Amino acid sequence: MIVGLIVNPIAGMGGRVALKGTDGVVEEAIKRGAKPVALDFTKLFLNELSHYDVDVEFLTGPDGLGEDALKEFSFPYKVIKHREIKYREISGVKIPDTTKEDTKTLARLMKDNVDILLFAGGDGTARDIYEAIDKEKPILGIPTGVKMFSGVFATSPEDAAKLLVAFAKGNARLVEREILDLDENAYRHDEVKAKPYGKALTPYVETLVQGAKETIPLDEEEELDAIVEAIVEELEDGVYFLGAGSTIKKLKDMLGIDGTLLGVDIVEIKNGKAKLLVKDAQEKDLLEYLHRNPRIIVTVVGGLNFLFGRGNQQFSPEVLKHIPKENIIVVATPSKVKGAIRVYTGDREVDERLKGYIKVRISPWAERIVKVI
Repeated sequence: MIVGLIVNPIAGMGGRVALKGTDGVVEEAIKRGAKPVALDFTKLFLNELSHYDVDVEFLTGPDGLGEDALKEFSFPYKVIKHREIKYREISGVKIPDTTKEDTKTLARLMKDNVDILLFAGGDGTARDIYEAIDKEKPILGIPTGVKMFSGVFATSPEDAAKLLVAFAKGNARLVEREILDLDENAYRHDEVKAKPYGKALTPYVETLVQGAKETIPLDEEEELDAIVEAIVEELEDGVYFLGAGSTIKKLKDMLGIDGTLLGVDIVEIKNGKAKLLVKDAQEKDLLEYLHRNPRIIVTVVGGLNFLFGRGNQQFSPEVLKHIPKENIIVVATPSKVKGAIRVYTGDREVDERLKGYIKVRISPWAERIVKVI
């Protein structure tokens, strides 16, 4: 099987530093301390794939667009050198000087010679691939971005490898999955402007592919208000890391703080009153408050069924490894927790500690024990 592999080398860099994406702000991300992550996640995919008996040959892009990951493994591969890739250095961090046009050009050059095209990136990369090849070949995303709300992503790099094996062996059916992308500039200003761009062919095995982002049904809004009001009344004094999303924004509003809709805020509760300590916190801000024994309040991303790993990468492995599971408060309407929920931080030890079962507050008076996978 011939597999195309395109890596977006800057994907995901904006997550831990609270930029909600990397498009157009890579310099700012690096100045805030961001490091490239896409190559490492691609290597996790390739490492998992190396454990299977499957005959795969790759076509890939030069240098950081795929070649740098593959050269560390024994898979046969050919490089499509569509142009000379130069590097630039920002605050001591070297990154390939690439744009979305590199992704589109490589996709077009690969499409007639591959059985499937894999890409490492986020929703923007998915959109670029789709615009380049439409439904001419199936595509599959190795999740390395920040948002990843589209339905073409495997649930993890390792699951992308398992799905590719299933596809190679004829055990995965091809389905149409929605490509969504957000206006990242609006997203950084707490506005969700999601736009569907089409449906791509994607290999599908239910447990290995994530869903697409969903909103809260209107008939659950009043129920959610009641849940949040009950939680506010029960909060003990201490420091809280309040996660992203409309569910937790209701909590922030009820506490009377000017919190973000799509970021993580650090709040202190004292004598029943809330004080905003850090608005739109980065990973480094969360690390500075770990000595205060903080509690996390988060929700489940509707449709994606993720607790950590989609849109809230500020909760990094380094943060989560220091917070006991009993200090994580999960709030969600019943429609968001019909089955298991997922975590994927890229750190196997942290993920394993979070897996098992967790309590999810689903009404003012009830919790549901939900499996975390």
